[in-house]
Amino acid sequence: MGDTVHVSRAFTINTQNERRQIMPLIQLVIILVVVGVVLWLINSYIPMQSTIKTILNLVVIIAVIIWLLSVFGLIGDISTIRIGK
Repeated sequence: MGDTVHVSRAFTINTQNERRQIMPLIQLVIILVVVGVVLWLINSYIPMQSTIKTILNLVVIIAVIIWLLSVFGLIGDISTIRIGK
């Protein structure tokens, strides 16, 4: 039987036939660019109070950082994070 080593969700190594599933770097960059452009469009074209824009920017940045940490395997799966009881 093949042994599978899960390094993270983006990187999986199957030791039997050395099959690798790696999230391409270009896909990661495209996602970050799309999130940045959407955030820029919201900040530029939707009229909001500056404090609301600041809160929105912080929430998006924190979500992207948590997602990146999950992709690179520095934290566990995002679905296992619980807030509250």
